[in-house]
Amino acid sequence: MKWLELSRKEKEGILMNLIAAVDKNWGIGYQNRLLVRIPADMKSFQEMTRGGVVVMGRRTLESLPNGLPLEGREKLVLTANPDYRVRHAQLAHSLRDALDILAQYRSEDIYVIGGESIYRAFLPYCQTAHITKIDQAYEADAFFPNLDELPGWKITADSEEQTYFDLEYHFLRYEKEIHWL
Repeated sequence: MKWLELSRKEKEGILMNLIAAVDKNWGIGYQNRLLVRIPADMKSFQEMTRGGVVVMGRRTLESLPNGLPLEGREKLVLTANPDYRVRHAQLAHSLRDALDILAQYRSEDIYVIGGESIYRAFLPYCQTAHITKIDQAYEADAFFPNLDELPGWKITADSEEQTYFDLEYHFLRYEKEIHWL
């Protein structure tokens, strides 16, 4: 489904959030693991998504501790495998199925949390991206789209520089300008 094929009402109903920690090259992971774990970033993620809906791919789910869905949130897992089963989460087997399921929730409560293919698929349906930008480059094999280079995305909030041992990072909020047809 293409973004322009959606009606204005459909577009308004699916302007959700993305949340990710990225390195200076927009890397997000290596071998299905986060590049680095920063306690303040984890705390921010927990606070922001608690009580909301998190959207993730199967591999992201399986990378979580014990491969279990996050507590205190509604979960939607996308997988191409029709036989895949997981407790305490809804499953979708296509982007359209996922969007249909998500239509029952308030868009501001929906957070796309990865991995790479899920971020890329949902990017057209998101208006806000909460990015922890780490000022370091890691070896990565999964990447978030570079919002600094995508038309319409701009930084609307930037925290003071944060530090965790020798790491420096910022909490950024990007927003996409929406122009209705």
